[in-house]
Amino acid sequence: MSQQTAQTAHRGGAAWALVITSVAGFMAALDNLVVTTALPSIREDLGGGLHDLEWTVSAYTLTFAVLLMFGAALGDRFGRRRLFIAGLAVFTGASAAAAMAPGIDSLIAARAVQGAGAAVMMPLTLTLLTAAVPVAKRGMAYGIWGAVNGLAVASGPLVGGTLAEHISWQWIFWLNVPLGLALLPLARLRLAESHGTGAPLDVPGTLLASGGLFGIVYGLVRGPAVGWTSSLVLTGLFAGGALLVGFILYSTRAKNPMLPMRLFRSRAFSGINAASLLMFLGMFGSIFLLSQYMQGVLGNSPTEAGLRMLPWTGMPMLVAPIAGILADRIGGRPVVAAGLFLQALGLGYMAVVATADASYAAMLPALIVSGIGMALFFAPASHLVMSSVRPSEQGIASGANNALREVGGALGIAVMGSIFAAQGGYETGQTFVDGMRPALVTGSAVVALAGVAALLIPTRRRTERQTEAAEPAPVLETATH
Repeated sequence: MSQQTAQTAHRGGAAWALVITSVAGFMAALDNLVVTTALPSIREDLGGGLHDLEWTVSAYTLTFAVLLMFGAALGDRFGRRRLFIAGLAVFTGASAAAAMAPGIDSLIAARAVQGAGAAVMMPLTLTLLTAAVPVAKRGMAYGIWGAVNGLAVASGPLVGGTLAEHISWQWIFWLNVPLGLALLPLARLRLAESHGTGAPLDVPGTLLASGGLFGIVYGLVRGPAVGWTSSLVLTGLFAGGALLVGFILYSTRAKNPMLPMRLFRSRAFSGINAASLLMFLGMFGSIFLLSQYMQGVLGNSPTEAGLRMLPWTGMPMLVAPIAGILADRIGGRPVVAAGLFLQALGLGYMAVVATADASYAAMLPALIVSGIGMALFFAPASHLVMSSVRPSEQGIASGANNALREVGGALGIAVMGSIFAAQGGYETGQTFVDGMRPALVTGSAVVALAGVAALLIPTRRRTERQTEAAEPAPVLETATH
């Protein structure tokens, strides 16, 4: 970071940067799953078939996942603060459009635009926060940022269900509007502007990566609904896979690739990205099933289910800042690995104790252990991603990590949903448990595998030496007032 950037960031204030990026990240992460439990209310009001309702969830997931790396690349090229504000404005406007949607088709269109705005905004939150916070305090800052994002991911279905039950489903989207309108002037006044390397946009790489991600995510979100042998699903998966292979081959030869493949030669970068993908695979699928289990099998209302899930969903708010401080002192690898193994233990324990009439006391230890594990993962994981690359490449590194998390989440819902459907169903409480148990065991195994991937990350000192050795002089980082 240049001296000018550091001075501008100091004037902007680390505290303001933390508030702005955390709230923006919360909004983007929350809207990933917030609609799921409100679908019955939306159908009652707007009509539409099951296919249409599924697209109110999938439209956001698709555009969000597909455009994450492109959004980060735009920020690096044209200004991270400028593009963050643009993404936030698009997201806020689309939220208002979704709340006022007169029909199901217009709601789906608004959700797609929402996802596009979030894709530009989300990866830049981490880059802007990194630029504003001194190195020695980044662990704690990432901890708070990670806590807020973890809370949003875990509580999305419960927030949506509670708002739909007690107010109206429209408030799921109206909630974003005052927050977005408050953040827009704050971002303009309080965030420092910064750029990446200044290289021109990699148009072929962008098209290959975006097309590949679209095919993969489309196949994953549509597979459980229309069947894995559907021609559209198979085409999406195979074509998407082929385009991603093309993207990798192209990026190894391109002069200024959007995502330099040499980043993956770093064990730190490769390890934390593999761990992130596997963590989200296990966690998203588990939350998707457990929120339905608490309401459909145990008979809790959305509000009651939300309160009972607090030992899991609320734990990041308590533990993640501590995890960030620990990462500053002992390095991120042991904290991330411990968190992943605890999350795996919690999911495995839940699979053992879950029954059609399980008591809350029996489930509470699993919820607490899972919550602590999730909290220990979020903050140090962000720290590891950002510290494993050059400052000028932190934007695209954040975009790539977020894209892999999104693919992991979509893959988790698809895989665990398929296991659930093969082993059980919605007919009775017992058939639901019969399907959920093997799915949770799978989720536990996948998160444990993420823990193994985290153990492959080098120690902090070795990572810092590798990054410093790769860092050119001077660093191509610029800032404007």
